[in-house]
Amino acid sequence: MRLSAFASHRAAVFALGPVTLFAGPSGSGKSQALYAFEALAGLGSGGTLEEVFPDPLALVPDLALPDTERRRGFRIGCTVDGPAGPVRLDLAVQAEPTLRIAGERLSVDGQILLSTALRDPGRPSVQAAWLTGGTTGVTRAPLPDDRLGTALLPLRVAGATPGQRRVLAAAEQVVVALRSVFPCDPRPDRMRAPVPPGEGRLLGDCANLADVLRRTRHECGTRHAMLAQAARTGCAGAVAGLDVRALADGPVTALLDRGPDRPGTALGRLGAGELRFLALALVLLTGPGVLAVDPAAELLSAQQALTVLADGFDRDLDRAQTAELLRLALLACGRGHVRLVAAVGEQAAGTARGLPGVSVVDLSP
Repeated sequence: MRLSAFASHRAAVFALGPVTLFAGPSGSGKSQALYAFEALAGLGSGGTLEEVFPDPLALVPDLALPDTERRRGFRIGCTVDGPAGPVRLDLAVQAEPTLRIAGERLSVDGQILLSTALRDPGRPSVQAAWLTGGTTGVTRAPLPDDRLGTALLPLRVAGATPGQRRVLAAAEQVVVALRSVFPCDPRPDRMRAPVPPGEGRLLGDCANLADVLRRTRHECGTRHAMLAQAARTGCAGAVAGLDVRALADGPVTALLDRGPDRPGTALGRLGAGELRFLALALVLLTGPGVLAVDPAAELLSAQQALTVLADGFDRDLDRAQTAELLRLALLACGRGHVRLVAAVGEQAAGTARGLPGVSVVDLSP
């Protein structure tokens, strides 16, 4: 991920491994880095600039001066490795006087496959050119100035020539990687009450945790047992398992099974740290079929790698809970189906430093 000029970041390049933790004091840009990734994911999924950047002026770097036409903006990008090679996406966004894409470039090994430029400020479009090959060379056409052109290419390129097929392969590689993202910020205040039964797909705030536990208990026995085992480390007191109670067509309640002849403890009675721990452990132990994400149809589920974004990953957690979540993250990421990118405090960073497979990005001044 590249933050060439984004909020407090300048010329920043971050290599994202299986487990990547951003660390640093308050104001160092940890949350901004995760937000940039989430924004790229939103654009890759077809979102508009207005949807992805509701407050674009806050992302313009400090002291950035307007040009002669009073324009200011920011620049972000990424490189995605895969069968098509290292595909590089660079995006320049104009934040003022109006929000629009000022330029986009998709390239592989220095060869430009797609480029767009803002030719006429009076029109809501950019002029795009993508590789065609043969006698034509490139195809030129307007594209909307509020959407990622790379995500639109599969709808515009026929794939009839080798050049077009290379463009499509590169665009698909980037879009698949960006769409497979699950931003997660468990909210204990929303997880305590019983919830109505649903389809059992975990929301980003984990408010429907009880309903998802109902589903995993019936459909994913092995992973549910692993989650119960993790709860013995992350929850206070004896834990024999995770139980779920629901009336017919009524609300679903989850609770910790405390063992024979002992009453269970409903989620509503757990501490904030325990609830966040359970939610994050569930996220790491499951996958796209359980999490509320729209998996890319271009790949089989077994070939997809889901990226979990967790700002404040260790919020409300003690050292033992953080260590157990890191263990689960390494277990899940070692299988190649999950990638964790998180912002953490110094305590979690200290626990993670030196762990094989964990990359700690220190953003301290």
